[in-house]
Amino acid sequence: MAVPRLRLRIAVVQFNPKIGQVQANVAKARSLCRKLQPRSVDLLCFPEMAFTGYVFENAAAISPYLEHPRTGATSLFCAELAGKLQCYVIAGYPEDLAPDEPRLNEEIVDGPAQDNAGGSSSDSEVRQVGANSAIMYGPDGQWVGGYRKTNLFETDKPWAKAGTGFATFDLPPPLRRMSLAICMDLNPHPPNEWTSIEGPYELADYCLSKRTNVLILLDAWLDSGNEPDDTHDWHTLKYWSARLRPLWKSDEDALVDSDDGDQQETAQDAPGDEMIVIACNRCGEEKGKLFAGTSAIFSMVQGSGRPKLLDMMERDEEGVRIWDINV
Repeated sequence: MAVPRLRLRIAVVQFNPKIGQVQANVAKARSLCRKLQPRSVDLLCFPEMAFTGYVFENAAAISPYLEHPRTGATSLFCAELAGKLQCYVIAGYPEDLAPDEPRLNEEIVDGPAQDNAGGSSSDSEVRQVGANSAIMYGPDGQWVGGYRKTNLFETDKPWAKAGTGFATFDLPPPLRRMSLAICMDLNPHPPNEWTSIEGPYELADYCLSKRTNVLILLDAWLDSGNEPDDTHDWHTLKYWSARLRPLWKSDEDALVDSDDGDQQETAQDAPGDEMIVIACNRCGEEKGKLFAGTSAIFSMVQGSGRPKLLDMMERDEEGVRIWDINV
């Protein structure tokens, strides 16, 4: 007898927040979500540092926008929206460190280093004043948990304290076991160097060890610059898939094809356990840096040999996309 499948409804909010305009960004997010009805989704996701913007040069620049967990603007908005919609809500935000937390102060002397957000840091002070974090609230409007980005971008390093590992939450069906990571967490942790066959694949291996059902990635991922006239950043979609290879690899595997939508429909009857992967990315431009948008949902089945791209948003699309699937 076939096991009954669960209906999973996940929504992502992709938009272009304006740096430093927290209340205006919150108001825009509230407007984008205004048509959502209570109990219409199980989980609602906002991107990395969703309401503050991302490209802050140093600790002094971001300090006015650091938020206390549970009482900051992001937490208050997520609590309100989660209670109103009676669903789980996740968003990224810059977390203020607790007064008793150890803080690092040092000088960067190794010369300039470029990061995915296009920033550079050279001969400047590193002051750990906060963390690049995520917060989650539940259907009752109550705090569920938080997470700190483990693998920092160079843009994060002048001000952020790294987390100590990925996070997993055991939630009621249909979400079940959900793992959470932020942007650069998908990349190999320095000083590791990655090859597409040998890895390392820290996040994918972690999810397999936890028997994760749903992986959520909150991103502020830069546009690849490839095929800029295409409405989707296929290069980025392929890269996200490649970095999660252990979730779908087989003896003969391939990546998502970039030029033919029909190629997305694969692995329908493949063996192994299925993991749903959500990449919730921001779009738009900030301080001359263009973000990739292209928020996406994948089905990744162990042993299938190919990740299955179920749907994606456009590069510059702002709005809410709801994905309603059976798991």
